[in-house]
Amino acid sequence: MSAPTEPQSVRGAINYAVPNTTGEPLFVNINAGVDGERAKNFEQKYHEVEIENVRGKEDQYSVDKTGFQFFKRTPTVKDFTDDAVVEKTYYPEIEQVLKELTGASRVVIFDHTIRRRRPGEIDDSPQKRQPVPSAHVDQTTKASIARVRKHLPAEEVPELLKKRFQIINVWRPITNIALDWPLALCDYRTVNKEQDALPTALIYPNREPGETFNIQYNPEHRWKYLRGMNTDEGVLIKCFDSVQDGSVAVFTPHTAFQDPSTPHDAPYRESIEVRTLVFYD
Repeated sequence: MSAPTEPQSVRGAINYAVPNTTGEPLFVNINAGVDGERAKNFEQKYHEVEIENVRGKEDQYSVDKTGFQFFKRTPTVKDFTDDAVVEKTYYPEIEQVLKELTGASRVVIFDHTIRRRRPGEIDDSPQKRQPVPSAHVDQTTKASIARVRKHLPAEEVPELLKKRFQIINVWRPITNIALDWPLALCDYRTVNKEQDALPTALIYPNREPGETFNIQYNPEHRWKYLRGMNTDEGVLIKCFDSVQDGSVAVFTPHTAFQDPSTPHDAPYRESIEVRTLVFYD
């Protein structure tokens, strides 16, 4: 593979949602069509933006200040193809990382997703998921509370909802360095929470709808990435915080993007994201 350069920033295209003109709530039907596209009632549009490479400045970003936080930790799991191994061995490591970095008293991991970029494939089944090329946040407030109710014992929920809780994804490359289609993160301090985040229902065939935020374009957004993340590096991505008084970041818009500085012979991106509920006493 060609020796990578280290640009201070790149120009990349971020895929933003365009609000529909009808005023009806946005939705995406999770059942993909024959072309791999999912039915939805809104358009998306790419905007070229500057994406800063924060290599060497990682300590300037934290989940409470910007909504994301980088860390270094070598996982003991090397082969992520066996879900049982991931859950038995990798989950406890992620739980420990979160407690150390956030001071949380309890971490509940509710699922994980492996993504492997495979150009030309349209199958988006659980074992063949690819990077998501659109600015989004995984959970709205409504969906975050629903996650607590779904994954915690019913008798514990009322007390848990009285205290601070968060949803944090823990993302890292697996198998190889992530030069191909890396992850871009938007500094929460540049987001207008009320205007930029568009609640979007996820329609499933056999269960209750979920709800995410799609993000619409705002020229104030400042996008960051850690170029060439290796398998011993990861990032916490805050998707929700019950503290919403302006004192901390509430969420982090994020997306995969095509980095123009990626060497032509870079291996395709492979990554894992673990989704967690994080509680505080």
